[in-house]
Amino acid sequence: MKSQIAQNGSGAKIAEFGRQFGIYIVLLVLLTFFSIASENFLVSQNLLNVARQVSMMGIAAVGFSFVLLLGGIDLSIGSVITLVNIVAASLMVNSGLSPVLAIIAVLLLSAAIGFTNGWIIANIKMPSIIVTLAMMIIIEGVAYLICEGLPIYGFPESFATIGQGYVGPIPIPVIIMFVVMGIGGFILKKTFFGRYFYAVGGNEEAAKLSGINVTRVKYLVYTLSGFFAGVAGVVILSRTNSGQVLSGKGFEFDVLTACVLGGVSVAGGVGKITNVLAGVLILGVLSNGLVLLDVSQFVQMVIKGSVLLIAVALDSLQHRKTL
Repeated sequence: MKSQIAQNGSGAKIAEFGRQFGIYIVLLVLLTFFSIASENFLVSQNLLNVARQVSMMGIAAVGFSFVLLLGGIDLSIGSVITLVNIVAASLMVNSGLSPVLAIIAVLLLSAAIGFTNGWIIANIKMPSIIVTLAMMIIIEGVAYLICEGLPIYGFPESFATIGQGYVGPIPIPVIIMFVVMGIGGFILKKTFFGRYFYAVGGNEEAAKLSGINVTRVKYLVYTLSGFFAGVAGVVILSRTNSGQVLSGKGFEFDVLTACVLGGVSVAGGVGKITNVLAGVLILGVLSNGLVLLDVSQFVQMVIKGSVLLIAVALDSLQHRKTL
């Protein structure tokens, strides 16, 4: 009997260790594998390139994580990024607005879109997947109408610094990502809003009974999701130096995969930003390594889809065990 209890205890410890550090073990295994498989992988320039490539995903993943913590989803962030690209480009090129004013305008726009999602979800009680899917289609259509499907380019040179500049050897987008993730981690750990996110995602009815204004929490979370997607959109526009209608296409699924890989439960109430960073890095390392190994783009799609499916399946199994 005692040996059985000891085995159960050790099994629980192993499971807890896996939950806390499994994501980092996976990242380490991928780094080791691609370092051996490709001599060009473990090069400082390539690693910095990986960090810059995933920075936009990491920025958007912070707001997306907040939404998942509530047990919701935001499929509109890819289209928000597209709209931010087109509107900011149009304001700078066609309206002659300065980069600073254009950035402020599109960040307010992206936050307003997020707030609209939150308002509809909280007040009309529509499922978040339907609301944000509809918003995704609407925003994508608006972006096409503004630019008529054509790219917009010809920005001031100073604007390119955001996406292409460096502070020392570190790309500015990577710095922005760490700042945003630091803000996200602070919100979750040090503010009562962060505690509310976990409470609402864990049990919405219990959160209401404890005095939490669930409606306002949803407003805030979806507004932040839209805002951080807007920040990612500005960085992408600066990096590519061209506003295009495909700039955010499918972006939401990469972000979802990174968040779930990082342990943010699709059922809500579980997750932390540090693990999300590891999930983002795993996707970046995987994509970069497969390119270096000359793996077909279509095979990469199969692999990424499989990773998402497995991550959600593991999350669902874990959630079932805790019930």
